[in-house]
Amino acid sequence: MNILLVEDDDKTARFVETAFRYVGYSVFRAADGLAGLEAARTERFDAAILDVMLPKLDGISLLKQLRSEGQTLPVIVLSALDSVEHKIRGLESGGDDYLAKPFSVSELIARVQSLLRRASRSIEDAMTLTVGDLVMDLKSRKVFRGGERIELQPLEFQLLEYLVRNRGRVISKTGIMEHVWEYDFDPGTNVVESRVCRLREKIDKGRERKLIHTVRGFGYVVEER
Repeated sequence: MNILLVEDDDKTARFVETAFRYVGYSVFRAADGLAGLEAARTERFDAAILDVMLPKLDGISLLKQLRSEGQTLPVIVLSALDSVEHKIRGLESGGDDYLAKPFSVSELIARVQSLLRRASRSIEDAMTLTVGDLVMDLKSRKVFRGGERIELQPLEFQLLEYLVRNRGRVISKTGIMEHVWEYDFDPGTNVVESRVCRLREKIDKGRERKLIHTVRGFGYVVEER
């Protein structure tokens, strides 16, 4: 599991990172709100731990921005402000849970695990993914565009599913390598480019609205344009 930690206090960040890595989680730390927003937009995380008092962009503004962009990433809000009003504000801004500082790291881990279980059940329940007139039936492993069946190889289906699950987010070539192939390639190879090109031929060729787009220098994004 890959966790995004947005925390400006070095001592707290090291404490949380050490604890989560001990139980087998990977942790990426951003030290300010803008860095956290960029990380959430460009990389795939299973959950986020978000401090409220952050430099450059406060945690509540960061959370609202993510939700306005359609991000469904499970988020636990951390704050030294533990009044009922502040908790309500954090939850109404899009937080899935709220934990006041100082906190028990074992409780934080338990809460993250609970969020991940809920998110996993939600994914299992959602057996169909859609974007525009594209429909992916995850149970039958069939893909349709405008009602027309599109034949995909297993790896192409997996690549498309990863992009559609992250619709609206720019996914880097490295991210695709790690999450679709599950291991790294030589950065000099064009395996990702060639696979995306073939997938685009099947999904977009001859259609007025394109769904798979290249963001030069960054990666790929699925969205209606």
